Formats: sequence, structure tokens, C-alpha cells
Amino acid sequence: MSAKKYTVATHGEKLSRFLDAVRNYGGFRFQYEITDEAAPHADFENPDLMVRFTGPDVDLLLANKAELLLALEQLATEILRMGADEHALLCFDAHDYRVMRVEELRLSALTAAERVKKTKLPFQFSPMNSRERRIIHLALRNEPAVRSESAGLAPNRCVVIYPADMPAGSANQKPQPFLRRRR
Repeated sequence: MSAKKYTVATHGEKLSRFLDAVRNYGGFRFQYEITDEAAPHADFENPDLMVRFTGPDVDLLLANKAELLLALEQLATEILRMGADEHALLCFDAHDYRVMRVEELRLSALTAAERVKKTKLPFQFSPMNSRERRIIHLALRNEPAVRSESAGLAPNRCVVIYPADMPAGSANQKPQPFLRRRR
């Protein structure tokens, strides 16, 4: 196992300065803990650094599909000068949002794979970021009857699941969009 590139000892102080500034200038009421412990879903995400938030304003971080939490994480990768291929080495979380999101994506991938096996038609997920697309791909790595591919351009890039024997980008088979049923 290789040594971690980003640790609390090497990058924790710089990350703390950034988070303290955000908290103070933004008037937020949250606390955070920076650790370099293993992630709960190491098969899907295995960051070098984890930042966990607690406190009264955590719900603000998680509002709108954790938009603010993910934006702060993105800014932190810039501050730490992480390359695009290293962004997965930093993970911000609050109330186990990330753990639950990984599980949600994993289950969605398996459910969609079953649908593709049954119907023999491609299935297209809604657009998602690269980290979430990777989770879908990894969840399906042991499903020989299907294959997954990313399609489109950001910010509309999505995952499409195909039957394994279907040629990629088959013109006569339009992927089924991911639709939620109304109750």
C-alpha cells in the first residue's frame, strides 16, 4: 500500500486556515474535524483526507444536494493545489451524507443494471459529477451482463448502462432516462 500524499500533518494547517476563514467571514456556526483515517466505503472512495462537519449550520452545507459542501470541497482542492486527478483524495462530509450517497448510488446502479438485463435496453442516469459517475461504474464492475459508459459533456455528463453484448452508441437503441415515479 502506498503512502498517502495528503495528510493532516502536511496539509491540515492550510485546510484549517481556509475553513476558519469561511466560517468566520461567512458567519457560519459549524465545527470541523480533519482526519486521515480510512473511508467507510473504501471500495468506492478512499480519500487521503476527510473533513467532517458538525454544528447548527450543517444543514446549510447539505441544502440543495449538498451544493455548499461540495463547493467548499472544490475550493479546498484549489487551495491545496490538488491536480484534477487528485480531487478524490479529499472528502468533505456532514451527517454521513457522503456515506449515504455512495450507498444510494450503488443501489441505483444495481437496480438499473437489473432493468437493463430484463429489457435489453440501455439505461441513462441523470447528469452527475465525475466522482458520482465513478461510483456507478465501480458498483457495476462485477456485473458481466452489462457495461457502463460515461456520455455527454460536463455539466450534462451522465452514465449509460448497456447490455454487455450491445455495441457502444448503438443508433437504434436510445437510452431510457432515469425517471422518478410520482406517488
